[in-house]
Amino acid sequence: MQCILAIPDLAATEAFGRRLGELLFPGAVVALVGQLGAGKTHLTRAVAEGLGVRNPAAVTSPTFVLIQEYAARLPIYHFDAYRLSGPREFAELGVDEYFRGDGVCLVEWADKVEVTLPTDHLRIDITIEGESQRQFTLTATGERYQTLLDVLRGDMSRV
Repeated sequence: MQCILAIPDLAATEAFGRRLGELLFPGAVVALVGQLGAGKTHLTRAVAEGLGVRNPAAVTSPTFVLIQEYAARLPIYHFDAYRLSGPREFAELGVDEYFRGDGVCLVEWADKVEVTLPTDHLRIDITIEGESQRQFTLTATGERYQTLLDVLRGDMSRV
């Protein structure tokens, strides 16, 4: 199931991310895809805020450390596959354990490690449409993610 959302500005990105964070569940995996500067980390920060992280400003790109962990309503595991050589190196981080755990996994540059992702997950492709305008293409695989997508689509239609 797929849904395309027009995101007019940073405030809309933040509102979407916070709502997504409120809806995420233990073991959720969100794959973030988009070019440099598309807003993957900005969206992740908003998701973390929706999950109740104490200090959203502390959520930064884990490009050089590969994974950041944050305490919230559910543990947040924020991965960045940008500097990895590929899926094998990503798998060697022990991602399967994270994916099967009770936290929420947010994977930036997920397209580089797609084969390591669980079959069921939410993918968000971010396309730059203007200075702060974005298009989010959400693809839900699996029943829980399809339900999540239905709720998000309904929420965003009222914005």
